[in-house]
Amino acid sequence: MSIDLAEQESATGSPFASFRGPVHELDARALVLRYGRTAVVHGVDLQIRPGEVTVLLGPNGSGKSTVLRAVSRLHPLGSGSVRIAERETSLMGAREFACALTLFSQSRGLPQGLTVREVVAFGRHPHRRRFAALSEDDHAAIDRALELTGTAGFAHRGISELSGGEVQRVWLASCLAQDTGIVLLDEPTNHLDLRYQIETLDLVRELAREHGTAIGVVLHDLGQAARIADRVVLLEHGEVHAAGTVDEVLTDEHLSAVYEIPIEVSKDPWSGRHRVKVADRRSS
Repeated sequence: MSIDLAEQESATGSPFASFRGPVHELDARALVLRYGRTAVVHGVDLQIRPGEVTVLLGPNGSGKSTVLRAVSRLHPLGSGSVRIAERETSLMGAREFACALTLFSQSRGLPQGLTVREVVAFGRHPHRRRFAALSEDDHAAIDRALELTGTAGFAHRGISELSGGEVQRVWLASCLAQDTGIVLLDEPTNHLDLRYQIETLDLVRELAREHGTAIGVVLHDLGQAARIADRVVLLEHGEVHAAGTVDEVLTDEHLSAVYEIPIEVSKDPWSGRHRVKVADRRSS
């Protein structure tokens, strides 16, 4: 599935209005993933759709990050298939794939001797010819990514001078500068203080709503998942325990079974937002 949103861009001055290009759906089927001879993911299906945020949830070791790495071609498939716009990703060239999908991961190094802007510019490599200078489009994408992530104010500082949370935002900016239709994020709020956690979650929602980007994100915080998700995939021991809308998946029954503690889910009567809390065992 491919949707061209160029004619739908807003003229309101939103930074999202200058994003270009098609938006694609990612469709993974029957994924079996292994570490060595040990299967850790067993027959998982995952669809990440344009204009939606799909959150992967589950305890440590449930396979969330492994699935995200596999659909990003960073972990080999034992079996199964991954398609973007109905095309097998294994048949896509590296540049073509990198122009369609970007992954924000937890395992990025810290490049030495580079400024923040130079690191964000890494995201433009798939769009550039070899050894070519940055184009006007490249500079515009970098400026936009810096603005969206709140890193423009220290764009000319050395990356080694930054805190862990600031570095996290810089790598997110690099992913956004890649300007892809599919954005995958592995625990993007780690190391961020409360303000930037909320701003990052709001940014994720806006990317889906304003631009129609297909978003897949791994989270541990159930409250954060309830805040931003359109669809949830709840994993347990490398299998899908439940998948569907927030109302369908974030239930007392599903969460309590997977996390093996009593969890209560309610809705705020005014905002309609889900509230997730661990039940008081002493009251039972």
